[in-house]
Amino acid sequence: MFSPYYKKSGRGDPLNHCSLNVALYGPQHRWVMTERGRSAVERDASNLVIGPSAVRWDGDALTIDILEGDTRLFVPWQRKVAGTVRVYPEALNRAAFALDPKESHIWHCLAPCARIEVEMTSPACRWSGKAYLDHNRGAEPLETGFNTWHWSRAHLKAGALVCYEGERGDGSLFASALRFDAHGVPEPVELPPIAALPESKWGITRRTRSDIGVAEVRRTWEDTPFYARSELASRFLGEEVVAVQESLDMRRFSSRLVQFMLPYRMPRRKR
Repeated sequence: MFSPYYKKSGRGDPLNHCSLNVALYGPQHRWVMTERGRSAVERDASNLVIGPSAVRWDGDALTIDILEGDTRLFVPWQRKVAGTVRVYPEALNRAAFALDPKESHIWHCLAPCARIEVEMTSPACRWSGKAYLDHNRGAEPLETGFNTWHWSRAHLKAGALVCYEGERGDGSLFASALRFDAHGVPEPVELPPIAALPESKWGITRRTRSDIGVAEVRRTWEDTPFYARSELASRFLGEEVVAVQESLDMRRFSSRLVQFMLPYRMPRRKR
């Protein structure tokens, strides 16, 4: 999705540009996104192997086996990142949604409600809690289809709510809110009022929705020149919620400076 190598290659073989992105937040922060070529990738209906890491469907859980090294600018050695993550869907949704009239960009919320178990050996930490699983696919580059987008999701007492909005590449706007019930069935609902958020430190404009038009940034997890991910305190459908929010600026992403910087954050390995 964000590979500078894929873009430079003329966007030929996607399987020659694969990576597993791992982000751990907190005192033992780690961040991994090492790209690998086709020779390091194997896949079938239930398995995906990318270098030393793998993702597999075990029947009732999506299991992610992680064996990577984190990347830090100007630091030549890598810290080991290893462990296992299991995501247990509690509700499955079969419906996918187009984000543009040509259906060049598709979003599919696979499991709006899920349970997660994390067991990391390096760094040593473990926890369990609520989770969410979705999927994006497209027939053209993101920077062609979109200038900006804002996405928010939150677990409700019964189900989940997802808000998606932004500006497409042609300047048209889109916005929608979907409520998923406890069984994963989606239903369009009225968009809550816009809740403006402070810009990120990199100057990324952030936006979400809230019943009262007000939301608070509790923590900013990712703050990059073109992307920000945050934890919010908000209110959806009459419930006080903790929401995850993302803002993306594809105009920033396409700039020469960001394209120059990306390989330092996203190295490429043959294996």
